[in-house]
Amino acid sequence: MLKFPEQLVYKVSDLFDMIVDFILKNFDGFFEFIRQLIAGFFDGTLAAVSFIPWWLYIIIVLVLGIKLYNIKTGIILSLMLFAIGMFGLWEMMIYTLAIVLISVLVAVIIGLPTGIWMAKSKRLEGILKPVLDMMQTMPSFVYLIPAVMLFNIGKVPAVFATTIYALPPLIRLTYLGITNVDAEVVEAGKAFGSTPLQMLFKIEIPQALSTIMTGVNQTTMMAMAMVVIASMIGAEGIGQEVLLAIRRLEVGRGFQAGLAIVFLAIILDRILQGFVKKFERGEA
Repeated sequence: MLKFPEQLVYKVSDLFDMIVDFILKNFDGFFEFIRQLIAGFFDGTLAAVSFIPWWLYIIIVLVLGIKLYNIKTGIILSLMLFAIGMFGLWEMMIYTLAIVLISVLVAVIIGLPTGIWMAKSKRLEGILKPVLDMMQTMPSFVYLIPAVMLFNIGKVPAVFATTIYALPPLIRLTYLGITNVDAEVVEAGKAFGSTPLQMLFKIEIPQALSTIMTGVNQTTMMAMAMVVIASMIGAEGIGQEVLLAIRRLEVGRGFQAGLAIVFLAIILDRILQGFVKKFERGEA
């Protein structure tokens, strides 16, 4: 077999190691501040979602299911949530939900303005498109490496890795929604003397809202997928139950935890999709 010439081999891993060492030596205080900020935010969110009684969650899901769809869907979604409690995974589900909520919120705060800016700037579009392509094709396990490197293990790197992994769909769909706004509507706004901010908030964002909401839905689903993998770096929740089942070869335990994750993902997906359809029909 013809081998690749040794003199042409350059391990890019050495370059990344040098960059990591530089970051850790010069920005350790900054990342410690971010770690404390995320930890405090997470603890507050977890306390808030834990304060709500289990039966009230089921009622909320039932009402939303009926409101957004019909009685049958509301009953099915509420039964799925009840089943998670029956599996003995309610507290783990709440912990997982807290990670997902924080990750999606941070992704919206970062992704929404970035997608809008990307739609307004050809230069930024040219820079971000290959970056987003890379982020969406990168194996999910790779996101755990910088998370652990910067924040050690536990809930903080789990939130960080989940946010970064779930961010690209929201940026892309926000960009897509803004760029696909009807040109005639934009021209009409300009003709009436609208400022760029008025154009953005009164014309472009309302027109693109259903696409943006679809991006939020996709980001939430990707966060649900990543939060399970994040159990490998010390994140608690249902993902940890799956990891323990794999380590101990407990098939039933793993299947039960997997089923709980599927139920939670379906509930979140159906509720968000219901809101998207309402936006598309102009009812919200």
